[in-house]
Amino acid sequence: MLATKLSRPLLNFSVKALNFKDPGNGFRPVQRFSFPLLSPCGSRSYANEVDQIGSRAVLITGCDSGFGFALAKHLHDKGFIIYAGCLQKDKGEGGSKELDAMKSDRMRTVQLNVCDSKEMDRAVEHVQNSLEDPEKGLWGLVNNAGISTFGEVEFTSMDTYMEVAEVNLWGTVRTTKAFLPLIRRSKGRVVNISSMMGRMGSPARSPYCITKFGVEAFSDCLRYEMQPQGVMVSIVEPGNFIAGTNLYSPERIKAIADKMWDELPEIVRKDYGRKYFDEQVSKMESYCNSGSRDTSPVIESVAHALTSTAPYTRYHPMDYYWWLRMQIMTHMPAAIADRLYVY
Repeated sequence: MLATKLSRPLLNFSVKALNFKDPGNGFRPVQRFSFPLLSPCGSRSYANEVDQIGSRAVLITGCDSGFGFALAKHLHDKGFIIYAGCLQKDKGEGGSKELDAMKSDRMRTVQLNVCDSKEMDRAVEHVQNSLEDPEKGLWGLVNNAGISTFGEVEFTSMDTYMEVAEVNLWGTVRTTKAFLPLIRRSKGRVVNISSMMGRMGSPARSPYCITKFGVEAFSDCLRYEMQPQGVMVSIVEPGNFIAGTNLYSPERIKAIADKMWDELPEIVRKDYGRKYFDEQVSKMESYCNSGSRDTSPVIESVAHALTSTAPYTRYHPMDYYWWLRMQIMTHMPAAIADRLYVY
């Protein structure tokens, strides 16, 4: 029965062969995944879109680069009024400079550090005062701002755990609570960017996984609470798009690793040794280089969540290897899943 249930989704795949694990570091190059709910060209169908997109406003956090920057431009092209939250707007750096250069009255950059409550209050006030009709509210909130790191539990400092959680988890909670009154007025949408790492753990990624598991739980609870209010909450769980977001450069990986090694307690350095440490860093480098450079599946997922009259609860923009791995690790006994993918 279990084999039958697992095999049904595979009927919708367009793939050649499946290997659970590469010999070597266990990571596979990305291949195109054909989702059952996508059109033949790989794009989502927008047959039932909400109307009057041109009068609807969406706030996106983390628009300095990566998904957020691409989302701001894509949703602007679709006709939305965009409030692009940028961490570096006050410095005239990052994505805000290019977004401001568009000279569009529908592209409005906002200084926004999701870890700063005072800055958050100012952003809410700015958005509310600039909406054409504040009583009609804000249509969409996309919680995209996030940071990442790597390192095994004994290699990772408590400061690092707290720094990642402050942005990825508490930043999402803080932003949502701040803008929810405006979202409720429009009976709009909240879209939270999680990760496949919010559904399954991975060695050397505990600081990131913890925060994304938290985003998943927060989003589920929020969805239950907002349903009576007419607000729809969606979660987008991207696969490995590190190569497409420039999240890690070789220089940044080396800098993180060197700092981590220098700050390790002497007993940890002695017990593990530099050779083992360097091997784990090398695996992370391979993982970063193997990701997809095409972020359009993530962008299209968020757009669908904001424009469809029937958005999905969860979106899985990822290649078939990671989708299957996620299903197995979340549905099969841990002893089997661990044996297939970890040990």
